[in-house]
Amino acid sequence: MSSSVAWTLLEIGAVGFSLKKPITFKSGILSPVYVDNRILPYHPAQWHVIIDGFKALIAEKALPYDVIAGVAVGGVPHSSALAYVLGAPSVFVRKESKEHGKAQRIEGGAVTGQRVLLIEDMVTTGGSSLDAVEALRSAGAVVTDVCAIISYGFPEAVAAFQAADVHLHTLTTFDAILLSADMMGKLPATEAEVVRGWMQNPRGWNPNL
Repeated sequence: MSSSVAWTLLEIGAVGFSLKKPITFKSGILSPVYVDNRILPYHPAQWHVIIDGFKALIAEKALPYDVIAGVAVGGVPHSSALAYVLGAPSVFVRKESKEHGKAQRIEGGAVTGQRVLLIEDMVTTGGSSLDAVEALRSAGAVVTDVCAIISYGFPEAVAAFQAADVHLHTLTTFDAILLSADMMGKLPATEAEVVRGWMQNPRGWNPNL
């Protein structure tokens, strides 16, 4: 599954490389890689690969859930589609409470006492995912697992999930991405090594070295 998901993301340009003109994350990290999983719903055949992948991952890991949740906004299309396929209730978690109406962060229904499986499109430092986990737990939900399409695998993210006692599961890895990119002629081996070095030290990476 990991290789097919990696191939799918590269095929539609959801993952690409920009070593000469690195992009800047909100956190300030310079990156030679970009991930835009928000384009997946525009490609139905490829999106099916992702949703089927989540379903298979849940079955393989025997992940418990009563409710499927998505992190707004990137995770919501995938969590909603997955919940529909599974026949499960679905909610989503806002980044912050609304300033009007019920002023709540969790939309869709009550999660008190429910086992909630959180779906993300992408994990970078893990901050937004774990913030959503905390919001769900504060609302009385039991959250032990997060599923994402992919994670950069940054050491700080790994440590953050461990500290929060949350297991992160991904459909694919960047090792699979880099291998598929090489097979597709999208990234030479020498540039793949640059990307691997960046992932080990994203905040200290210097694109000019």
